[in-house]
Amino acid sequence: MNRIEARAQFAALAARSEAELEMDRAAFLIAAEEYPDLDVEQYLERMNSIAAGVRLAVPSAADPLTRIMRFSHFLSEELGFTGNTANYYDPRNSFLNDVIDRRTGIPITLSVLYIEIARRIGLNLSGVGMPGHFIVKYPDDEQEVFLDPFNGGQLLAEERCREMIEQMYGGAMPFRPEFLQAVTKRQILTRILQNLKGIYSREQDYTKTLALIERSLALDPDSATELRDRGLIYFALERHAQALADLEEYLRRTPLADDEKQVRERIKQLRQRQARLN
Repeated sequence: MNRIEARAQFAALAARSEAELEMDRAAFLIAAEEYPDLDVEQYLERMNSIAAGVRLAVPSAADPLTRIMRFSHFLSEELGFTGNTANYYDPRNSFLNDVIDRRTGIPITLSVLYIEIARRIGLNLSGVGMPGHFIVKYPDDEQEVFLDPFNGGQLLAEERCREMIEQMYGGAMPFRPEFLQAVTKRQILTRILQNLKGIYSREQDYTKTLALIERSLALDPDSATELRDRGLIYFALERHAQALADLEEYLRRTPLADDEKQVRERIKQLRQRQARLN
């Protein structure tokens, strides 16, 4: 599959409803632009094989908490999936195929693995996008059970989630109950793209950054922020007409944007360049 095919298939998935959006397939298609030889169907089969092993280790007749504990133990202890603390910002941590091959990743890709393997064995896990850290939860009838795939799949109580936010932000971010609400598959895929976008933009790899923005816009065509960022990347790539169109559209959509002055200055520069060319 070449990059054009991968992008087209991702866009087709992104156009689906939330219920029909195949998160695992979409995650592999994100990776397919980095790895043109990646066989998406083969990796989906590997997910099925992992799920088959988990199904044997997790008794279907057990109570939900026992099933969750056995499920988490099998993935983390038996198969060795764990967080990459040694090289957290390695882009491979954001590609689901690499997570499967290397048995390591960042919180969100490990959470995608947990969610999609759980789905295959009849467990309903949801992603939880806490500030600074991503976990999953199982909505039990009496209480919500939280799991931290990055840290060995350990079970977390709500109080421990509060403590984690306190530790990460030094008390500067007060806990809010909505931090533990489930997020959508679309939001999860967007967060994966944002992580990669941050890595490649810091490296000033504008071509890869642009590719990630394009896929974010496929998931959310109304994102003014991504439109602005695409305009700035076009500017860096000297695609001036496209940069001007995006930045002008950004200000049209968000006339009171905090960065209005800076964007208008960039638009001024682009118009001056166009005038010199004409």
